[in-house]
Amino acid sequence: MIRETLAVGLLECNCTVLGDEVSREALVVDPGYDVPKILAALAKHQLTVKLIVVTHAHIDHIASAQTLKELTGAPILYSKADIPQLAIMGIQAGWFNLPVPTVLPPDHSPTDGEVVIVRGVEATVMHTPGHTEGSVCLYVPAEGLLLAGDTLFAGGVGRTDFPGGNEGKLMASLRERVMTLPDATVVVPGHGPETTIGAERVSNPFLI
Repeated sequence: MIRETLAVGLLECNCTVLGDEVSREALVVDPGYDVPKILAALAKHQLTVKLIVVTHAHIDHIASAQTLKELTGAPILYSKADIPQLAIMGIQAGWFNLPVPTVLPPDHSPTDGEVVIVRGVEATVMHTPGHTEGSVCLYVPAEGLLLAGDTLFAGGVGRTDFPGGNEGKLMASLRERVMTLPDATVVVPGHGPETTIGAERVSNPFLI
């Protein structure tokens, strides 16, 4: 599998491209900003985008999803539970002094446990509410890989003080879902460096 993670936008959201070496099909996760950078990574690997997946509808993760869809024709997937975030996109932009992007409801709202597929890549959607009500992680069991959005970070967890956040739900998502994965699972968080489930199990102060 081809995997490239790009830090995009003012808040350096981790946008990840997952593609297959044979089919050359790809999915793009969290295209917050910097569409030219994303397109350059796709071109470098000769990949065609078939799916756009957004882990949650905060501006830094979703701002350029519609632009990428218009350029590639790929549908946008994210949880309908995060549609209320669209109504406050202007407020979100104001937090960071950013322009208000065009953000629309998803083309498809995946259910918990649903497998999203492009040829050669299969990822399971894990509903992990807490950072937002509709937050999801993508688990790629064949690669031992978790794209965690803003649910889990190296040494930290997602903040819950934004609208739609809930600390109790976040901790339940972590304990009951995320931390049940194998220790060797590589975690790509929504921001910052990669880690593993095992490393966070023994060192993350929010999980010990």
